[in-house]
Amino acid sequence: MSAPTQARQTLQRTAIRRAFERADRPLSPAETLASAQREVPGLGIATVYRNIRNFVDEGWLEEVPLPGAPNRYEISGKHHHHHFRCRICDRVFEVEACPPDLRTMLPRGFRLEGHDITLFGRCAGCARS
Repeated sequence: MSAPTQARQTLQRTAIRRAFERADRPLSPAETLASAQREVPGLGIATVYRNIRNFVDEGWLEEVPLPGAPNRYEISGKHHHHHFRCRICDRVFEVEACPPDLRTMLPRGFRLEGHDITLFGRCAGCARS
């Protein structure tokens, strides 16, 4: 009886992994579920949360914190980038640009150790509507 359960978990895990690979952008657990259910229709949200946590623990995914919103998740190891969150559809996209020398904005005597920038507005699809 344990062999079919293990195979099912492998199918679920593979479907969740593929959801991130297909999206190529940060996903919420709900977005991950909707995408992965195309391969595994019976997949549940608890399984998605559990697998996302495992992928984060393994270092394959990383959290994308967003001000005033639940975290999204993206594949680890990408080069430095920022994010854009659509206020209409709530999707999050990667932004490749980075402002030059943020140290010029610091108060005198402060030392910059890192930054995270999230832009807000309407994505291309929502801006057309």
